[in-house]
Amino acid sequence: MARPHIEPFCDRDVPFKPMKLKGFGGGMHYKMLSLDTDTGACTMTVKLDGGYAQKPGFSWSELELLVIEGELQVGDKTVGKGHYFFVPAGHAMPAWRSAQGCLLLMMYNTGEPSLVESDTHHPDARTDRYHETDSYNDIPWALGNVTKPNVASGCLIKLLNFNDRSHALTFLYCMTPHFWQDNISYHDCAEESYHLWGDSWMMQFGTVPTGGYFWRPAYINHGAFASELGCIALGRTDSKLFNHFHYNPWSTVEENQARAAARTAERDPLLYRWIVQHGHNHPHGPEDFEDTMQRIGGSRKYRSVQPDKNKPFAHSHGQHGQHHHGDDKAHDHDH
Repeated sequence: MARPHIEPFCDRDVPFKPMKLKGFGGGMHYKMLSLDTDTGACTMTVKLDGGYAQKPGFSWSELELLVIEGELQVGDKTVGKGHYFFVPAGHAMPAWRSAQGCLLLMMYNTGEPSLVESDTHHPDARTDRYHETDSYNDIPWALGNVTKPNVASGCLIKLLNFNDRSHALTFLYCMTPHFWQDNISYHDCAEESYHLWGDSWMMQFGTVPTGGYFWRPAYINHGAFASELGCIALGRTDSKLFNHFHYNPWSTVEENQARAAARTAERDPLLYRWIVQHGHNHPHGPEDFEDTMQRIGGSRKYRSVQPDKNKPFAHSHGQHGQHHHGDDKAHDHDH
């Protein structure tokens, strides 16, 4: 997704604008949180005025919706705060109404906001993927170990949606009072968050209040984290979530990318060569900066190969302190 890095941002700091796109009725207002200028995919805070009414119809884009405040009538069903909808592209929704008005979080994932008046689904819609739930009351909190390695204890989640093709996730998460985690992380995916209630703090970006939002592309350092009184937020990723943890706040996006590739090369060397090196059997993979950074006791990568305890940053390239480049000529390393 070609969305820029947006962090920190609070939607309370900007005014609502009237929604003027074709198909949406009067009385709908929005605050744009993030926008993919290539596809039109976006995330918006949306306010519906009291008495708002919308005819049945479907969107050309996949839609996720969460009720933040108030009540929304969808067909014959009235839903309130915390109700979540996952609506596939082309899935026709019944008429909407809001007698007293409500506040929504709306996420169009695959295209710009659209509404085509219809009471039948588009023939190509993946209607089997539609689901909805009262996320506050119908789903219990679970440990935040949806991925390994997982976050510190005290961060809990409720999984709302899982994409079986991309492994993208949508979930509620909470930080319990006095939650903290002292390391730094980055991911191979973009991630998004909107604070529904409460505050949290992050070393790089400061305090995120109620209404706080970020869209963070892959490989950007974030952390350490803390929350004094706790918070509840909606989080999303655009692909598989993996936590790369470390303690180097100065590493760049490029270094983080190289480190992620290095870890892939170690874990799945044949897959790495096939994808990146196209079968070229070069003995050296990309650099993991945590393996080669200077530290007392020697670099981690070489610590298991006859470390010299008398030299703080000594390392060895094998039994004879040499390595070969295929020309039968060795060269020495004397650090």
